[in-house]
Amino acid sequence: MYCTACGSQRADNATVCPQCGQRIRRFAAPPPIPNYLIPSVLVTLCCCTPLGIVALVYGSQVNSKLLAGDIAGAQASSKNARTWMLIGLVIGILAGGGYGIALFTS
Repeated sequence: MYCTACGSQRADNATVCPQCGQRIRRFAAPPPIPNYLIPSVLVTLCCCTPLGIVALVYGSQVNSKLLAGDIAGAQASSKNARTWMLIGLVIGILAGGGYGIALFTS
């Protein structure tokens, strides 16, 4: 690992930098934020392809934003992925139900 203050190499378990004497800051792990990728794939394949793709795009942004430290952006992308996934699921169910009703009544 490297010191965030001076950039010199240090031991992983060090509490102070041996070069500059600065305290080593420990960062908390990012909170678990769902990315909804698996439900989005299922919606894309089974229900409504265009809306499922939108949900996949937002879902794929969650982990990269978390790694970049953008917690608020990751939460927004997660919310958008969930919203588009649910809209695609509902539209797919309604369209499938309408198709089934039209098939059986004719």
